[in-house]
Amino acid sequence: MKPQLKIFDFFKISALFTIVLLSSCASRQNIVYFQDEPLSAAIENSNSNFELHYKTDDLLTINVSALDPKVARPFNLEATYTTQSVIDGQGVLLQQTYLIDSNGNIEFPVLGTIKLGGMSRTEATANLKGKLSEYIKNPIVNIRLANFTISILGEVTKPGTYTIQDERISLPQALGLAGDLTIYGRRDNVFLIREVNGEKKFTKFDLTSVNVLNSSNYYLTQNDVIYVEPNNAKVGQSAYNNGVILSVVGILATVAAILIR
Repeated sequence: MKPQLKIFDFFKISALFTIVLLSSCASRQNIVYFQDEPLSAAIENSNSNFELHYKTDDLLTINVSALDPKVARPFNLEATYTTQSVIDGQGVLLQQTYLIDSNGNIEFPVLGTIKLGGMSRTEATANLKGKLSEYIKNPIVNIRLANFTISILGEVTKPGTYTIQDERISLPQALGLAGDLTIYGRRDNVFLIREVNGEKKFTKFDLTSVNVLNSSNYYLTQNDVIYVEPNNAKVGQSAYNNGVILSVVGILATVAAILIR
């Protein structure tokens, strides 16, 4: 009976160590980002006829053209060639950009200070055309946002910051750039942070519902941050590192050897 009692004691000790190990698991408070919500208030936007609006620190390329190229030339910034990269023996042509300052303005050749912050591309184009019409007959204005980026963090295959070539990207398209959610990502709690008039705001998406397609924030804007929260399996898994497991196994092996003797 005595050896059996020792073996029984060993199993009790093993169970105790298992409980201790499980109790040392990381909690959601140690793993999950952005827990102290709300940041300020929920984002309000419209999904219908979405059009991106320009913000402070946006970089714009603006091309002005006309039937007579000489007339439009004073209203265009000169392009420059890089000396760091060479393609087929020639430098790479870079077009200079306009920075929207903290007041929403840019400094435009001849025209001077022009406010474009808060405008859509359609509105900004019409604004410039109106001012240029005093100097150019039927001017053509082409505006592009040069630094449209979004950041995707958390449980996605390829987290990081992505440059968007177009000025219109939806939430599913953004997640596609990051290789979709991993098996450990919570589909019902995808977090979006956006800066609106200098204030950080937030909203959440439930990808398990088809209603996400009708969300007012289905389309993203420049500098948006998307965070995919880990599920419980991922949070629990984070506590099981090799060092802890080997230590527990070593202690149990030592206890077993003592009891057997």
